[in-house]
Amino acid sequence: MKKIASILRDDPSTRRGVAFMFASVLSSVCVMATIRYVSADLHPTVMAFFRSLFGMIVFIPLFLKTGWAPLKTNRIGMLLTRGGMQSVLMLTTFMAISLAPLATVTALRFTGPLFATLLALVVLHEIIRMRRISALVIGFAGAMIILRPGIIEIDLGGIFALASAAFWAMTMITVKSLSRTESSSTITIYSILVTTPVTFLVSLLYWRTPTLEEFGWLILLGVFGSFSHWSRAQAYKSADITALLPIDFTALVWAAAFGYIIFGEIADVWTWVGGIVIFASTMYITYRERKVRAERKDSSQ
Repeated sequence: MKKIASILRDDPSTRRGVAFMFASVLSSVCVMATIRYVSADLHPTVMAFFRSLFGMIVFIPLFLKTGWAPLKTNRIGMLLTRGGMQSVLMLTTFMAISLAPLATVTALRFTGPLFATLLALVVLHEIIRMRRISALVIGFAGAMIILRPGIIEIDLGGIFALASAAFWAMTMITVKSLSRTESSSTITIYSILVTTPVTFLVSLLYWRTPTLEEFGWLILLGVFGSFSHWSRAQAYKSADITALLPIDFTALVWAAAFGYIIFGEIADVWTWVGGIVIFASTMYITYRERKVRAERKDSSQ
């Protein structure tokens, strides 16, 4: 803790990154609370469609300025695949938040980096050592602590949250590959061009036109969501990820607080224990990956 305090005191860039990360986390929890509140009357799939639609509208000024240049690509197949995965990610996330306590969803979504590490092993054939394998096992054990299969009834919201984390990992692996040749604008635009019609088709199964008040909440949802993504990107530009991860964990605290104050939800001790186990394992994996990368860099010089 003293080392972290020293870094924050002496490094303005890190302080700025921590501030952006805090803003991103708080905005993200506001997104979850808004989804949970509106989903009491409006089906989550309908909300997902409007979230994607508003995201598409945001890019209209870009097209007016640059024309169709952002759509030029030689990797249309992978971009469309990424959009399909993003559609499932959005739908499972909205379903999870509508069904499970906010703290439970937040804790289980910490498994995203675990799934990413597992996919890197299986898909990209990256080599990971026993330490990180052990961290993976411990992390997924944390998820089982929260869900407690065989002890309590299976929580459908928790299953959706795990599915959301898995698809988040898939999209990250895909973006990692696409970012080598495609701009952020191209990746994002193609994603929205896929998610908007896909979520619309799914929403038709549960369609109800939102009321004027619900439209207001949906617009607010888009504002919170966009700000959360932007501030997180700024945080990653300003500070090392190892300095930002502890701030990310405060999402569980905020989610528990919002859940209790707004919805009367009380996070049980198993959610906290499981969340801490998952987060600790992801922090260790991140630390080991950076250390191994640094060692490889030093040995190649």
